[in-house]
Amino acid sequence: QDKGHTLAEALEAWHSRADGNCACDYGFHMAVTDWNEATKAELADMEKAGVTSFKAYMAYNNLRLSDLELQELFAATADIGVCGVHCELGDEVNRRVAANLEAGRTGPEWHPRSRPNEVESLAVRRCLALAREAGGRAWVVHLSTAEGLREIEAARSAGQNVLVETCPQYLTLTDEVYEKPDFEGAKFVCSPPIRKEADKQALWQGIRNGEVDIISTDHCSFTFEQKKLGLGDFSKIPNGLPGIEHRPEAVWASGVASGKISAEEFCRLLSTGPAKAFGMYPQKGALDVGSDADIVVWAPEAEAVLTAKDMNMLAGYSPWEGMALHGLPKAVFLRGILSAEDGKVARRNGGVFVKRNKSLG
Repeated sequence: QDKGHTLAEALEAWHSRADGNCACDYGFHMAVTDWNEATKAELADMEKAGVTSFKAYMAYNNLRLSDLELQELFAATADIGVCGVHCELGDEVNRRVAANLEAGRTGPEWHPRSRPNEVESLAVRRCLALAREAGGRAWVVHLSTAEGLREIEAARSAGQNVLVETCPQYLTLTDEVYEKPDFEGAKFVCSPPIRKEADKQALWQGIRNGEVDIISTDHCSFTFEQKKLGLGDFSKIPNGLPGIEHRPEAVWASGVASGKISAEEFCRLLSTGPAKAFGMYPQKGALDVGSDADIVVWAPEAEAVLTAKDMNMLAGYSPWEGMALHGLPKAVFLRGILSAEDGKVARRNGGVFVKRNKSLG
């Protein structure tokens, strides 16, 4: 939703972009950026349209909701589905960014330093408190810190129902990437930023302990030329990474092949868990009579070196350039029809919109 516009307008805009133009089946999360009585009245229409998950922001001046608005959104969506929240303290981020720029600290290496761990963890604590007070269900998106994970563990220990996701960049990379020369560190600018080794290990432990439900990507890709909009001012570097194509390969190599998780856990984190959380199970996320026959044939012994020149994405680079892959997708069937083989898309417009039910997660 754009400020001053309706949820219906946003849904129509994204249907116009996606319908007839997708290689996979898809659904939409509805981002709510302009909370008012008219927006609240539209939520029932979103449920009827098959949109049962919502997204809100605690950071980004043009997107974020106030605490009161977020609490009201949690309450209003409680009987429809889950409400995901980008957990960063927006005012604190703004203060730190301004202070660094004023001091002449303008390179991409200052992006993570302007968003330290407590900016996320304190926002997670506030988000969970607002959801608890409202009787809604929080979905913490793209968790990146050990401290944020501890807030979730504490909330769950107190009986709160929370959905948690993290992303491959937080499981495979560290903040050393921002120190790359020739502005190459800008390629890794995303929010929340990539963290330290200790955070990476804490998230893997959280996965093994069952505290992380989903591994998604928060995919938002820009070319390196677009990233150069932030030359001389790191706050103007477009935020986001191209991750969706390599999520399974990166997670298998860093998780299954290294012995951190099992193949079954891999399937739960990337398929069954999301299908249940977002109201698609057992149509999706299951191999069963009556399910959609979405099947990935995986070659666990296959090896390759990840390189951008071989990928389908158009960003021109991958955060995992040069990563040794152990386990590759051999073929992908969408509703029983071959749609990708040996890393190449075989059927470019076979995807359809999936009307979703309430969360089962």
